[in-house]
Amino acid sequence: MTSYRQELEKYRDIDEDKILRELSAEELAQLDMELMEMDPENVLLPAGLRQRDQTQKSPTGPLDREALLQHLEKQALEAGERQDLVPFTGEKKGKPFVPKNPTREVPREEQITLEPELEEALANATEAEMCDIAAILGMYTLMSNKQYYDAICSGTISNTEGINSVVKPDTYKPVPDEPPNPTNVEETLRQIQANDSALEDVNLNNIKDIPISTLKAICEAMKTNTHVKKLSLVATRSNDPVASAVAEMLMENKTLQSLNIESNFITSAGMMNIIKAMYHNTTLSELKVDNQCQRLGDTVEMEMATMLEQCPSVVRFGYHFTQQGPRARAAIAITNNNELRRKQKKT
Repeated sequence: MTSYRQELEKYRDIDEDKILRELSAEELAQLDMELMEMDPENVLLPAGLRQRDQTQKSPTGPLDREALLQHLEKQALEAGERQDLVPFTGEKKGKPFVPKNPTREVPREEQITLEPELEEALANATEAEMCDIAAILGMYTLMSNKQYYDAICSGTISNTEGINSVVKPDTYKPVPDEPPNPTNVEETLRQIQANDSALEDVNLNNIKDIPISTLKAICEAMKTNTHVKKLSLVATRSNDPVASAVAEMLMENKTLQSLNIESNFITSAGMMNIIKAMYHNTTLSELKVDNQCQRLGDTVEMEMATMLEQCPSVVRFGYHFTQQGPRARAAIAITNNNELRRKQKKT
């Protein structure tokens, strides 16, 4: 194996582009044929470069789109119409289909005789009333699901249309968009830096225009803050530099109990910093990191499971594991942490 690698070392510094520039047209054509035999499907080439250039004629000039369209239109007008093998005459052949409606006699054992009052009531019933009666009798195959459940759940005549009516979709009320987050970012940062005792919950969710420097300043101020217990940075376009600032904050802050950084642009490297910082934190009980811009990977998920096993303070962890092993370990660890918290409350 060593000699084979040494044999390959002499080809490492070869300039392939220089060799290709020195080849003649015949040598390039021969090389192309050799490559076609080695890799006929051109798997190693991009899809847009797999088709060989089979044009042998030299270009006649630049493309004139208008002249090309006029030529195609003229050629189409001059082309004669193709005659049909069997000319169309419009003649109808055969007899029109007439469905048969035989009158079926109801056997005597199937005939039902009702009281005169019921016969009169059914004869004078409207289509809506007949639809409700069919639903009460359990004939759900004669109507739509909405008609059936409206008749069953309502004590009055709820169906305004008959059994054979056209099924219409349900009308739903449009759900308005959520109002924008009214939090003043600059004022919130000032309160965190001043360690304001009135500020315990910082909610910056869905504020997408917060500069990265401001987010890092918030994490820096949280290092010495002793009153904020919940920090939420959902959908704030936070990236790895912000994740590094969050990791440094977790290593020093001793008051924060809940942290939510879901729906951001944190990669596996930034998430690994946050998870490793949790080993130095003993107060955070809730951590949510799901729905990042890309998959975090198996290494990060294994580190998450290890962190939950070694950090008994974490009792709620928000992340959708993609691997069965870390998922099972995390579930067991969260159960054990909650059980330990319950025993501590009893004592």
